Amino acid sequence: MTFAAMRDVLSFVAVVLLLFAVSVLPPDTSLSEVEKSASLKACVPPVYPPLVTGDPQMPGLDIELLQAVAQRLELSLVVNENPAMGTDFNPRNWRLNRAQCHVLAGGVVDSVQTRSFLDVSPSYAETGWAVVSPTPIENLEGITVGVLTLVSGLDRIGLASFLRARGITARVVATPDALAAGISDGTFDAGVTEAMLAATLASERGWSVAWAPPELARYRLVFGLWKGDVTLKQAIARAFDELSADGTLTDILGRYGGVPID
Repeated sequence: MTFAAMRDVLSFVAVVLLLFAVSVLPPDTSLSEVEKSASLKACVPPVYPPLVTGDPQMPGLDIELLQAVAQRLELSLVVNENPAMGTDFNPRNWRLNRAQCHVLAGGVVDSVQTRSFLDVSPSYAETGWAVVSPTPIENLEGITVGVLTLVSGLDRIGLASFLRARGITARVVATPDALAAGISDGTFDAGVTEAMLAATLASERGWSVAWAPPELARYRLVFGLWKGDVTLKQAIARAFDELSADGTLTDILGRYGGVPID
């Protein structure tokens, strides 16, 4: 048998073995397990406006979207708060599992980092780094900014490089309230944080908000799903299609400002 013939035989055998391996894999039961419990469990940070607010009347963009998705799947929504999601930007420190949540929300972005440990839902809005300040700032060079980096998937390394290159003094803060307080009392000339949160802070206080310069990437907001939960992901994608088609998605986005920054 020639080398070429041997190579063809080995390739054929490899394909047959791969198909056999796929055929004996356990079936994906993610959707059936959720349907069996009649509930869709979501893990979110305690507060991350406008995505999660803690206000029963306006619970947040992500909460209302998840409620609508759960309703389309004929499920109840169970929200489990996880404080680490709001304070620790390393997802591997959140210590979440399938028993706690089927979906992660409240600031999940579609990025290489996110996809390294999660699958993602369809996107519903754009985000990225944004600048919030009492009045518009034409030139960022040499100013002092408060930096709040709660969303895990945004590029912190790129942001740090950008700030250093322009001689911007950065002071890291831990909460939205601390960022707003620092801007209000003049400790910071401006704040840099995730765009939806920046827009909320600006709207509440009559401040200015703008996208960070285009050198810093923008991302799409999504819900996080466990890798391998294919049937659940497909069901959520179908629900998104229905919510988009009947205008529900647009209505919910409109209540929370839609796309955060013009």
